[in-house]
Amino acid sequence: MLELQDVHAYYGKSHVLQGVNLHLTEGEIVTLLGRNGVGRSTTIKAIMGDVVCTGTIRFKGRDILGLKSYEIARLGVGYVPENRDIFPGLTVRENLLLGQKKRHAQGRWSMQDMFALFPRLEERAEVSAGVLSGGEQQMLTICRTLMGDPDLIMVDEPTEGLAPRMVELVADLLRRIAERGVSILLVEQKLTIALEISRRVYVMGHGRVVFEGTPASLSADATIRKEWLEV
Repeated sequence: MLELQDVHAYYGKSHVLQGVNLHLTEGEIVTLLGRNGVGRSTTIKAIMGDVVCTGTIRFKGRDILGLKSYEIARLGVGYVPENRDIFPGLTVRENLLLGQKKRHAQGRWSMQDMFALFPRLEERAEVSAGVLSGGEQQMLTICRTLMGDPDLIMVDEPTEGLAPRMVELVADLLRRIAERGVSILLVEQKLTIALEISRRVYVMGHGRVVFEGTPASLSADATIRKEWLEV
């Protein structure tokens, strides 16, 4: 589904990504772990065409490096940024409609699917999105992205600042998305969530992948956790 080989990215003279390699298969949840500033969000932005980079990025066998972000989105890549980026002056329903890939084409996700996944959105369908709680806005952003019918969805720090109950709801939503065959690349700080829902995890440090394996193998590797994850 997705493959990165020797990807390098820069912000000015700062060499942020220094040869990143990773891959995802269909319906797989993979989490990028690591401390702030190690290049996790930049990796997602590189895939989405938001930063200039070198190397190889393939999506469903096609080289997408150098394409515009909207071209990558049309190929089936969804992106949920950390800042959520809802349209606060529009209603919940209008926000969801804006995510539709084609107005008259039926994808694997409908408006009713979104309401079934998160009933609170249906209750507040005609409410301005700007008055939603942080957790509700996060769910709206994920659901709006799904309305574009992506094969891969990349989600940056979805549980940041959320109450424990809302964190559980986000984790459950991600599981249900993967069950429909959508691959998920997740950037997350909370180790417990990553270990609970991921099939594989990558740990990043200094712009490189320093660990790849299953949640169980990471749990068993105290050295990696101490050096690259724990404060």
